[in-house]
Amino acid sequence: MCGIYGFFGPEAARREGAESRLAAMGGLLHHRGPDGQDMWIDEMAGVALGHRRLAILDLSPAGAQPMASQSGRWTIVYNGEIYNHLDLRRALLAPAGGWRGHSDTETLLALIEHLGVERALPRLVGMFAFAAWDAENRQLWLARDRFGEKPLYYGWYGTGPTRGFAFASQLGSLRKGGDFTDQLAISAVSSLLQRGYVAGDQSILADVRRLAPGSWLVADAGGPVREGEYWSASETMRNARANPLGGSLEQSIDALEDLLLDAVSAQMISDVPIGALLSGGIDSSTIVSLMQARSKDQVRTFSIGFGEDEFNEAPYARAVAQHLGTQHHELTVSADDALALIPALPSIYDEPFADSSQIPTILVSRLAREYVTVALSGDAGDELFGGYTSHAITYRSQILGARGRAAAAHFLTAAATAMAKASPIRSAKIARLGRVWAHTDPRDAGLAISDRWFRLPLLVAPSKADLPPLLGGGASNVEELMALDARMYLVDDILVKVDRAAMSASLETRVPMLDHRVFELAWRMPLHHKIQSGHSKVALRGVLTRYVPQALIDRPKAGFSIPLADWLRGPRRDWAEDLLHPATLRADGILGEAAIRQAWSQHLSGMANNASALWRVLMLQAWGAYDPI
Repeated sequence: MCGIYGFFGPEAARREGAESRLAAMGGLLHHRGPDGQDMWIDEMAGVALGHRRLAILDLSPAGAQPMASQSGRWTIVYNGEIYNHLDLRRALLAPAGGWRGHSDTETLLALIEHLGVERALPRLVGMFAFAAWDAENRQLWLARDRFGEKPLYYGWYGTGPTRGFAFASQLGSLRKGGDFTDQLAISAVSSLLQRGYVAGDQSILADVRRLAPGSWLVADAGGPVREGEYWSASETMRNARANPLGGSLEQSIDALEDLLLDAVSAQMISDVPIGALLSGGIDSSTIVSLMQARSKDQVRTFSIGFGEDEFNEAPYARAVAQHLGTQHHELTVSADDALALIPALPSIYDEPFADSSQIPTILVSRLAREYVTVALSGDAGDELFGGYTSHAITYRSQILGARGRAAAAHFLTAAATAMAKASPIRSAKIARLGRVWAHTDPRDAGLAISDRWFRLPLLVAPSKADLPPLLGGGASNVEELMALDARMYLVDDILVKVDRAAMSASLETRVPMLDHRVFELAWRMPLHHKIQSGHSKVALRGVLTRYVPQALIDRPKAGFSIPLADWLRGPRRDWAEDLLHPATLRADGILGEAAIRQAWSQHLSGMANNASALWRVLMLQAWGAYDPI
């Protein structure tokens, strides 16, 4: 796990300016690589590469970057881990001078030299973002892992002879490398306010892009950029559904356990201390169970607790840790600890991001970093195995059919009306659920009930979210919703949240369920091996109950949440009021000031809980007030 950055262009790498620009870019990525910083410049070619190192494999200088291949043709800066790099080494002919060290960076370079970037990428199992300079063809290649676990921003800046191309792991660093404008991308602002995150390849800035997961890009000096895709989640899901897994539920559980054990084992390889984030839920408990099964020593596990019982999952994590015999570390944090983080969020996330579970994720990452440098997480279990409430709602909606949904909608609407005066917030929730059941499309019902897709009219001209079917071929509404979550919410919310939170503490996180072979297996499973009889994640639960008693995990799903609604009415009210004041509302005139002020007034009065929608505006506003340049 590291930070990478650089630039390329006719005038870009004149040494007198290039060194200071690289130093400035690297300075904003210190948290991603506190163990060292180095750079490589080729003035004649007009290319400059920089790297900040968080040493995980081969801690010696032989693992340092930028790294050149044995022939000198390729020079790379790389962020991430290639979990199958030892297998790749065994398949490759050793370089003429022998291997210099045992880093996966050197393995990746040798593979690229042997096959080229395009043919090398499908052979990699891991998480990564890299930039590789091809001196023979004078081309700069960028590539990103299949799911986008590692970030990579890029863009063109300037005109004429000063035109250049820059890239970096984070947006603030990129802006140090080139003269990019501050113009906001309207589509990105719309995405943020509708979903809580910037979705897709567009960044919050109009002239900066994010390299798409599973893709590569090559830049020629002064010429066009070519892009390509070496792996597609949508295509993989469609192909997996066309080749379904036969057999019983028990056989699905066996196959999943075997593959997850392999993925967990591969991701436990490290030359530094390693542990796991444990919430006590199904996903993280499964990963920790498999880690402990494959470890001769006690696995270190980490969780945080809150004073408010409603938001405190620490007892569940503690119970699982005690059963598995892990070396468990738990920290109870106060509201003040969490509240103190809020002003720092723009600098940590470097781009507007509004999933409030970012706060406890930062706190647990800081706890883990006191003991380990690498931590495995249980992320992606909900997306792959139907774990969200919206999946269950959509499933039930399909079973009910149109007449059943209409009856449920009528009953809930009447109940909401009856309690409107006595309990306005509860009434509003029930009314919203009634509107959900009124939907004729079960997938739309699932979208409407989920805060991940909930929208208030906060834009002057709201744009309709583009949510096309991804699977086709007779896929159920539940599967379409799961596919949508896997392609959007997982990539642009969950993975962004965890990466920035963990890296702010210089902690590397790994996600075994995003081994692409696990992803494919999950989509080959029939739906009833994921959701059935009121239970979600059926096959995944089946794996876990081989290690942990069902009684320890049989509880309602709880998110990694905070009492945000109360905080905005109480200790962070003044902070929010300043950012939502008409004099400070910005975003180039595209925010709906009247709607925002109304939502804020309703929230303060207790007539509505608009915390999620308001948090999105607040994160945009706070980011606009933060200037790393």
